[in-house]
Amino acid sequence: QVQLVESGGGLVQAGGSLRLSCAASGRTFSNYAMGWFRQAPGKEREFVAAISWFGGRTNYANSVANSVKGRFTISRDDAKKTVYLQMNSLKPEDTAVYYCAATESASIVVVTTRYHFWGQGTQVTVSS
Repeated sequence: QVQLVESGGGLVQAGGSLRLSCAASGRTFSNYAMGWFRQAPGKEREFVAAISWFGGRTNYANSVANSVKGRFTISRDDAKKTVYLQMNSLKPEDTAVYYCAATESASIVVVTTRYHFWGQGTQVTVSS
């Protein structure tokens, strides 16, 4: 079992930055690939970024409707059992509740159904 607690959300103006943190407790953190997802009101939860075991690989949402590549950076510190999401050049459309998640898969996972553990979420609001 892994418990995840997000922090770092808040209100920021467009163009600003925030860094989200996700602290894990429980089983060996380094054995989990980690991901960040977000959910805006009335929308489905969507993939934002993921990082593999030991941080060797990362992946970012890069579709026309949802692009964070080049603006967001995911990283992990296994000694601190924490995964981060550095968010730069924020836009109003980035407004959502952001969730971190852990999966027992060693590799990158981008779909919600393959994640086993979820945090409670942290609100990010970007004003125009």
